[in-house]
Amino acid sequence: MNVTRSIVLFVAAAVFEIGGAWLVWQGVREHRGWLWIGAGVIALGLYGFFATLQPDAHFGRILAAYGGVFVAGSLVWGMVVDGFRPDRWDVIGALICLVGVAVIMYAPRATAG
Repeated sequence: MNVTRSIVLFVAAAVFEIGGAWLVWQGVREHRGWLWIGAGVIALGLYGFFATLQPDAHFGRILAAYGGVFVAGSLVWGMVVDGFRPDRWDVIGALICLVGVAVIMYAPRATAG
């Protein structure tokens, strides 16, 4: 099913983008070095690759929807990896973003033709 595939690709893209940015952060801000930075750059490149695998052919739509996935995924990453505890406003904001993802990506559209 295209929706399931799309969601899996969004999650994979989020892991690579957020993880890549986190690795660069660790390399620079936490002084872990160039190996961490290099791994982050590679992960960020993989994020871009996964975005191209989305079933929808419109770059703008994919990237706009992915923005909502990124917002929610960043909060989850922070919770799992850094011990961050979002407040209710973080959670409400992330849920609003995910509703936006659903509207942008999965709303029924008239087919051209």
